[in-house]
Amino acid sequence: MADVRVRYSPAPTGQLHVGNARTALFNWLYARHTGGTFVLRVEDTDASRSADAHVQQMRAVLEWLGLDIDEGPYVQSQSRERHLEAARLIVATGFAYECYCTKEDLDARADAARAAGLPPGYDGTCRDLDDDTRAARRAEGRPVAIRFRVPREGSSTFHDVVRGTVSVEWATISDFVIVRTDGSPVFYLANAVDDLDQRITHVIRGEDLIDTTHRVLAIRAALGAIDVPVYAHCPLILGPGGHKLSKRHGAVSVEEYRDQGYLSAALVNFLARLGWGTADGDEVMTRAQIVELFDIADVTSSPAGFDAQKLEWMNGEHIRRLPIAELVEEVRPFAVQRYGDALDEATFAGAVAIAQERAKTLVQIAEQCDFLFASDDEFTIAPESWDRLVAADRVAEVLDAVIDHVEHCEWTVDAIDPREMLKALGMKPAKVLVAIYTAVEGRHAGLPLFDSIHLLGRERTLLRLRSARARLDAH
Repeated sequence: MADVRVRYSPAPTGQLHVGNARTALFNWLYARHTGGTFVLRVEDTDASRSADAHVQQMRAVLEWLGLDIDEGPYVQSQSRERHLEAARLIVATGFAYECYCTKEDLDARADAARAAGLPPGYDGTCRDLDDDTRAARRAEGRPVAIRFRVPREGSSTFHDVVRGTVSVEWATISDFVIVRTDGSPVFYLANAVDDLDQRITHVIRGEDLIDTTHRVLAIRAALGAIDVPVYAHCPLILGPGGHKLSKRHGAVSVEEYRDQGYLSAALVNFLARLGWGTADGDEVMTRAQIVELFDIADVTSSPAGFDAQKLEWMNGEHIRRLPIAELVEEVRPFAVQRYGDALDEATFAGAVAIAQERAKTLVQIAEQCDFLFASDDEFTIAPESWDRLVAADRVAEVLDAVIDHVEHCEWTVDAIDPREMLKALGMKPAKVLVAIYTAVEGRHAGLPLFDSIHLLGRERTLLRLRSARARLDAH
């Protein structure tokens, strides 16, 4: 299996969609599982939509996901002459031909075919022109494309690891362009030539590309290739209700999840499980565990549902499994962005430690720390939380009692806990602690309360409690 060579070959046209990221991941996992080679190839045949900035962005995202590249990136446009050389060979051997039809010609024939109730594919006008006619068309200065000569009979069949036997009648495929009139190679040609040149043994990609396989295999055969790669067309990722995943379902790019505070390990874990699973049904797994168990043959052909809530849950599970020192480093960029010079490292590390048990995202941890790094002048209480404080049972007595308790208690987390004291006063802590949360953290729920008070310190805690008590009197 050391000879396995897979490639991830996106078009550099924008952010890395989660569907494309899963394709990259499945290729990387199979390469690592088999000891093979993971190749990055940038398929920029559509020059109008391609940009070098997108290539750099893509590489950065793959690096963040931990998908290290063994070869590449190979940029497809840099092999243009190689592709055109292959096209000339296919023409010379009779598997392709020059087409002189203008766009207006093609549109008119397509309209006529539709009017007659026929499919609008290319009608083969230039397929069998004699040499004199071809010379005359060239002399007229007509634009020249190159079309592949599709067999008129029979079928194209290949085996797909995920889907089994895939077959299509050639009669349903019209002669297709492999070189445009502007001289640029089309995807089918470039893809076939590059896979041959780069010795790709396994093609793992989305099922939306399955129909292109017949054309690519025909081109490979026309170029004299005997071997056929192992194909695996993975199921699409769908949003809720079986609809195509889109922005209305939440984030759709890897960058958005990164910026929202998801761990790369959690996103890799989640994406790996979209269409693939283990016999024992384990959900939360490390990269190493996934690499050890992954086999492309275990990928299902059924569509995979993208469940944002499950991703959030899984991210929380990965957060809880991180050593505190590593979690602090993961959260730090979000905290620095939010608090700047106000960030105190010791306090921050303590806050991350107490946030770990309940956290769902890194951003959530950074946001929940805000009460610790807000100056006395900047500290505010959310309006809806203030309303809850005012509505709490015997709130004035609660604040007075807790102020006295915090002022005189031993300064440990256990000693700060005022619940026994509140019970002794005939109060139900579950109903009144919301007032303390609000006064101290500025919201009615957040980081564990008594640990937070300990981090905030006695004097700052008392200042906030007394400020809330005074505001209550003025209410």
